[in-house]
Amino acid sequence: MGLLEQCEELFKTSNLYEVLGIKKEATEKEIRRSYYKVSLKVHPDRAPEDPQATEKFQVLGKLYAVLSDKEQRAVYDEQGLVDEECDILSQDRSWEDHWRLLFPKITKQDILDFEKKYKGSDEERTDLIQLYVQHQGNMDAITESALCCSQEDEPRLCSIIQAAIQSGEVEEFPAFTKEDAKKKKARRKRADKERQEAEEMQKEMGLGDEDDSLVMMLQQRQKAREQNYNSFLSDLEAKYSKKSEKSPKAKRGKKK
Repeated sequence: MGLLEQCEELFKTSNLYEVLGIKKEATEKEIRRSYYKVSLKVHPDRAPEDPQATEKFQVLGKLYAVLSDKEQRAVYDEQGLVDEECDILSQDRSWEDHWRLLFPKITKQDILDFEKKYKGSDEERTDLIQLYVQHQGNMDAITESALCCSQEDEPRLCSIIQAAIQSGEVEEFPAFTKEDAKKKKARRKRADKERQEAEEMQKEMGLGDEDDSLVMMLQQRQKAREQNYNSFLSDLEAKYSKKSEKSPKAKRGKKK
């Protein structure tokens, strides 16, 4: 069975871009990040309840190999075909090992270094403004999605958004400018509860200051926010991922 047929069977679409939830015009960075997020959801270690998890994970690896290779992607974009005999698909490869090369395990120090660099940066501001527009000023959704965001950061983030509104950069959404005080209070209570639960979980799991402890805590936090697609951990891992090795030259034009 060819790659496109496998995608149809496992993901209900033979369109490689639709499998990743992106547009055909997606950049290399967007493809990479979407691949990471989708593959993370079906990773055999994280989705043991899915009997097709391993097969889905392998198919996603092949899909990414095609779209990350310029020649293979050009063939697919122009003809809607995949060269099943090209080296990147025909060679015997461990897609789990390949995934780990692309997305190496991050450490506590990686997180701390990233947070120090990210907070107050132009990148943080750009991400925040995008979230403000995307969620139409809903601070619950914004704080859920923002990277490196804690309750202590909220006043700073609000001031950034307010400045953008005053300058005319973005429109004024009532959900932000007229947010009810009770809603703000409820958000603070949720944050305090999360912090307490995290501390209790850390004690129960016997976690100390070793490198993996913070990462594990963030993973546990993400399980409680499965609906939040732009999680801190997945975005951070994607940002820290290494560039993929250049794929061998592809052979053109063979139909699946």
